[in-house]
Amino acid sequence: MDVLDGDHIHTENEWDGLLWLWQRTEAPEGRRVELVDGIVTVTPLARVSPQFLVAHVHRRLCAAVPTWGVHQWCPVAVPSRLGIYLPDITVVPEEELHAAEERCLPAAAAALVVEVASRATARTDRTVKAHAYASAGIPLYLPLDSLAPDGPVCTLHGGPEKGTYRELSRVRFGEPIALPAPFGLVIDTAEFPEA
Repeated sequence: MDVLDGDHIHTENEWDGLLWLWQRTEAPEGRRVELVDGIVTVTPLARVSPQFLVAHVHRRLCAAVPTWGVHQWCPVAVPSRLGIYLPDITVVPEEELHAAEERCLPAAAAALVVEVASRATARTDRTVKAHAYASAGIPLYLPLDSLAPDGPVCTLHGGPEKGTYRELSRVRFGEPIALPAPFGLVIDTAEFPEA
């Protein structure tokens, strides 16, 4: 990659150019910058109640896998889908985290990603990110969707194959959802804060 005149670059491939652009796009306060299907997107961070939900699940995951990395808004790269996403929670075996590049975690290193739907992200979380995470081979995807058309639900996806997940379980908020090994964790969604 060659940087020309400060604003223009010449790269060997589209991914390198998009990565360069994403790295130089600063997020305004209270926003996050992602690369979705090759397009730089800026979305607001969640309101306070979804942040409490993220914190609740984060604490539970830290207790379940205490020697792993459980991170909020860790950049996850899916070059095959021209994507860099900032999941609400990414769970990574510690050795994978140390092997990652400085700016982005290769998506295949993640064991689980959790997304909490907001008005700005629900459609992307349900479709684009689900396919991207499955394409990257992330074993488990857990979207927490308080805005689902049929009411708030948690859906655990797994078994990624050819860019698609299988639905492992689906519960309404208020019911428990079990995460398989290595987590061996039951999250009681009745403990979720009110939306």
